[in-house]
Amino acid sequence: MFNPDLKLNPKIFEKDVEQKPTRDGYGEGLVKAGEQNENVVVMCADLTESTRSEAFAKKFPERFFEIGVAEQNLATIAAGLGISGKIPFISSYAAFSPGRNWEQIRTTIAYNDSNVKIAGAHAGVSVGPDGATHQAIEDIATMRVMANMKVFVPCDAIEARKATMAAAKIWGPTYLRFAREKSPIMTTEKTHFAPGQAEIFWESKKPDVLIIGCGPILFNALLTARQLEAEGIGSIVLNCHTIKPLDEKKIVELAKKCRAVVTVEEHQIAGGLGGAVAECLAKHYPAPMEFVGMQDVYGESGKPEELIAKYGMAPIDIEKAAKKVLKRKK
Repeated sequence: MFNPDLKLNPKIFEKDVEQKPTRDGYGEGLVKAGEQNENVVVMCADLTESTRSEAFAKKFPERFFEIGVAEQNLATIAAGLGISGKIPFISSYAAFSPGRNWEQIRTTIAYNDSNVKIAGAHAGVSVGPDGATHQAIEDIATMRVMANMKVFVPCDAIEARKATMAAAKIWGPTYLRFAREKSPIMTTEKTHFAPGQAEIFWESKKPDVLIIGCGPILFNALLTARQLEAEGIGSIVLNCHTIKPLDEKKIVELAKKCRAVVTVEEHQIAGGLGGAVAECLAKHYPAPMEFVGMQDVYGESGKPEELIAKYGMAPIDIEKAAKKVLKRKK
């Protein structure tokens, strides 16, 4: 059943559930952050409309800078602003930022602990027709390994807005990951969100398996939990919107309760959410694990839902992973 304390969207499983891309939440969050703090500035690499930076540019034109197709310059200019009292948000497709400018982010932003917020849009294979070159499926891994870097992967547009506003208020380099396609709104304005605090979205009375997810793919984890419940298998679904710093305390607590874990992410299973959880449990509570995500392959061009199914991230795949890990548990 849903966690009643979180005040989640009661229409989540209905056909007419509202859907919005998480990148929309980023655009809304930028405007809100700009209204709250005049030091917030936004920069883009010739993708103002696609990254949803457009609303900020229209409202605060004196605080918006179009850098052009020059992602390395985007990062280094932001680094200077970030150590000069400004709060720069840099926006591009995740395949290009942090994909193309990783070294500049590492050396000029993270190494100097510059107060820059990096927004990677169009992440994951759900980018669809744009194909493998534009489908960032390694970005969580490459960003979380950087010292000083925080990593947020919001599950829906509302949480994306909250994460963007939170990033403006906390010090230091921060990576925010967003998707292109519309996805179900799982949370509400009243749903609790705090950086570094994972939230239980679903908990059965007698949970057998812990399913940890991040980003819009978390909706598939919830669909799986409902199906497992109908089959007499209890579960907990944990929204791990902050990959770094990871909520190790809650993950260990719930792993001890279930003694079997499945991670779900629209990303390579190596180094992303699954890798972070595995590192945590290896230190504190080794438990059987299964990993749902991209299995050491690249994506391709296609419809988002077709690609999610082809690469094993649909509800049926999460269900198979849950049943597989339960056999290992026994």
